Amino acid sequence: MNSVKTGILLVVLTGIIVWLGEHFGGMQGMILAFGFAIVMNAVSYWFSDKIVLAMYHAQPISENEAPELYSIIHRLVTTAGLPMPKVYLIPETSANAFATGRDPEHAAIAVTQGLLRILDHEEVEGVLAHELAHVKNRDILISTVAATLAGAIMVLAHVARVAAIFGIGGRSRGRDNGLSLLVGAVVAPLAALMVQMAISRSREYEADETGAQISGQPLGLAHALLKLDSSSRFMPSEATPASAHLFIVNPMHGGIASLFSTHPPISERVKRLNVLAKNAGQL
Repeated sequence: MNSVKTGILLVVLTGIIVWLGEHFGGMQGMILAFGFAIVMNAVSYWFSDKIVLAMYHAQPISENEAPELYSIIHRLVTTAGLPMPKVYLIPETSANAFATGRDPEHAAIAVTQGLLRILDHEEVEGVLAHELAHVKNRDILISTVAATLAGAIMVLAHVARVAAIFGIGGRSRGRDNGLSLLVGAVVAPLAALMVQMAISRSREYEADETGAQISGQPLGLAHALLKLDSSSRFMPSEATPASAHLFIVNPMHGGIASLFSTHPPISERVKRLNVLAKNAGQL
């Protein structure tokens, strides 16, 4: 089913890129944008995980450097029946984490330094179980592809905004040209964000539930979510709108990020985890 969703996502985001290209340069711009979209689709499938990891300066961390972290992951992957993912550390004070890759055999989990600093053992376990749930549910390809293609749309929209300001390109000259470019530059990023929002919210609920099953500690994840949400508010991340949906909690607050949030409310996620804990006799 996720393969179908990935295909639909590629078609929709490709359509946005082609539409923006048509507004930017008429028929020639549409053809160039289509070629660009084809290249981006291929790059997104094979290299989107590397692009996202590089975007956040994530560095691979060895078992000797983080034995406790690896110990937790080893136990969780054994329980979940998953291969061992690659592990990365993001040099950032804001506490957060994400999983990426095109399938469980090529998965990676990245955590920030801030996360390891503020969470206890049980909470780290809850977060890692949530990220492994994304791997197990095969969410990682669609979310990583969305980040890469949405980022490309943001770049094209920025170019279109500049062109609109200086009256360059477009299907026609004069005021209509500037208006069409401006509309394309504004609507395209919003459309990309709405696509991300549509694929992300339900996945977070599912990953919370699957992660709680893997770890056996829904309260650990619930407590971690509250701490991570607080951290993201007081120590904002350098995340971009195009990739914000990858993280376990929304790293961006205010402005357009709050209007098109890719994450369900933390309060609702915690409420559902508390129900799971109660049903398991942990409350």
